[in-house]
Amino acid sequence: MRSLLGLAASLTALAIVVGDAAGISAQRASTRPATSLREAIVPFKVGETLTYDVSWSSILVAGTAVVSVKEKTPSANSTAYSIVAEGQPVPLVARLYSLHYRMDTLLDTYTLLPHRSSLYAQEGSDRRTATTKFDRPTRRVFFEEQSGTTTKLDYPVPNEAQDGLSTLYAIRSKSFKAGDRLTLPVADSGTLYNIEVVVGAPESIKVPFGAASAWVLKGTIKDLTGEPVWNNVGVWISNDARRLPMKLQGDLPIGNVVLALHDAR
Repeated sequence: MRSLLGLAASLTALAIVVGDAAGISAQRASTRPATSLREAIVPFKVGETLTYDVSWSSILVAGTAVVSVKEKTPSANSTAYSIVAEGQPVPLVARLYSLHYRMDTLLDTYTLLPHRSSLYAQEGSDRRTATTKFDRPTRRVFFEEQSGTTTKLDYPVPNEAQDGLSTLYAIRSKSFKAGDRLTLPVADSGTLYNIEVVVGAPESIKVPFGAASAWVLKGTIKDLTGEPVWNNVGVWISNDARRLPMKLQGDLPIGNVVLALHDAR
C-alpha cells in the first residue's frame, strides 16, 4: 500500500513546474549561495504546522498527516528549512492495518531546492527506511533504501529536480498563470518521473479549515516510458498571502485519496 506521506509527496511533485516557470535557473542550483543572493521570500516560517484529514474511497477520514517547518539549519554549505511530515491512520483503520510514516526534507533557503530527504515507513510488520541525496554540482541523485536488504542507486537529474515534500513548500512562493502547460521531472523513491500539469484559474474550495479561493494545478505523473503512474492528480493552493495547500488528491489502484486541510498554525 502506498504511504499517506508518499501520496502527498507524489501529488505535490507536479508543483515543480511552477517553480521552473517562475525562474529557478541553473545558476541558482549551487548549494553554496553567492554573496549577492538573498534568501528566497516565502509565505511560511519556522513553527508553521499544517494538519490534514486523509480520506480514502468511502472512508470519510482514514488518517491524518501533519507537516511542520521545524527549524533553519546549516546544510551543504548553505542554510535549509528542516521540514517534517508524519502520517498515520485513525484508530479504527489502525486496528485493521498498522501504518506509520515519517518523511523529512532539507529545503535550501536560497534556491528552494532540496539537499536531501528521508522516509521511514511502517506497514504492518514491515519496516522501510529510504534516503535521497541531491548532488547539485554533478546533477545526480544518490538513493539508498533499507528493508531487510539494502538497495543503492544513483542516476542523473536536472538542476530543478525536487523531492515531493520539498515541492509542497517551494510551490507556495511562486506565481501562477492560468493556462500554463508544462512537463518537468521529479526524483522520488529511487526513480525519475515526468510531471505533466495544467494550471487552472482560481476557484472556490471548502475544506475543514475553511473556505477560500484557490489556484488549481491538475495533471498526470508518468514514468520514463511515458506510462501514467497516477491520474486525476490535483493540488489546490490558496490565492492569498499564506499560499496554503488546501487540498491534494489522486486516483490510485486502491481508490481515490484526498488530503484536506484541517488546521494551519
